[in-house]
Amino acid sequence: MAIGNQCSHLGKCAMNATATCFHTSISCGDEMNDPDHDMSGTVDNEELAEAYNHALALEKAGRRDEAVAAWHKVLQIDPADHGGAAIRLAALGAAPPPKRMPDAYVETLFDQHAMAFDDILVDQLGYAVPLMLAAALREQAPGPHERGLDLGCGTGLTGAALDGMVKTMIGLDISEEMVALAEERDCYDGLYVAEAEDFLESIGDEEAPFDLIVATDVLPYIGDVSRLFAGMAAKAANRAVIGFSTESFEAGAGQGELGEGGYRVLPSHRYAHTAAYVEEELCAAGFEPIHREEIIVRMEKNEPARGHLFLARKA
Repeated sequence: MAIGNQCSHLGKCAMNATATCFHTSISCGDEMNDPDHDMSGTVDNEELAEAYNHALALEKAGRRDEAVAAWHKVLQIDPADHGGAAIRLAALGAAPPPKRMPDAYVETLFDQHAMAFDDILVDQLGYAVPLMLAAALREQAPGPHERGLDLGCGTGLTGAALDGMVKTMIGLDISEEMVALAEERDCYDGLYVAEAEDFLESIGDEEAPFDLIVATDVLPYIGDVSRLFAGMAAKAANRAVIGFSTESFEAGAGQGELGEGGYRVLPSHRYAHTAAYVEEELCAAGFEPIHREEIIVRMEKNEPARGHLFLARKA
């Protein structure tokens, strides 16, 4: 099983060595990503860390207007937004939610948390969405499925949960460190470091379609799901099944503005979506919703973070 950030294993995929992606969840932390980590060739890491910590201190002190100005300063220093300042501004209600989280932020976040990821997510936060997905698939679409794609595979929790249900399983994640850990689980036939939407759009037309595409805990990092669902539809076989999880507004009240399509950024700095919006976008992409259940995604500050588990079939 090979790891690569070039998609030679998938034939005509035109991904390149700088591709990036998303994945499963930990609550986005407050600490600045390691200030010694090289954010960019043009960013002063020391200046960025100082600005980030200043903005965070103002936000924690409840000095909202000053914090908003400070987060804008962070974005000026680091337009790629490794620290997720745009998401914090949206959570404060100071800016509309971006369509998705900055790639640099998600990649850095999960690279730095990879080694502790399973312990934090499963053991401490009670995350069991991959097992819930497997149970729903056994009831609604047991397969066996010939070809599967796990978007945002992380350390391989979903791949392991679906072991035996899919003949050939491909996984990808934005985080190279996560993908390295997924390889150790030995439940994928190919692994790639890639951004999910770019990956779906870059696979060549000669590549065989997938009859199962899953994305557990990916949507909390994407607000506008239209591009993701369109990419899934383009690479899904006729009557293929997709499965994914979301968080609902009940996962936390907040000041964040509602996005144009029915999503917002929660105080946990993750996206929540209305079920109606998700199902509308599924239908627009050519999918028929076949299953929706309310779930507890994980614990958040000792309270259940609620969401939904969806299955849909390509019409």
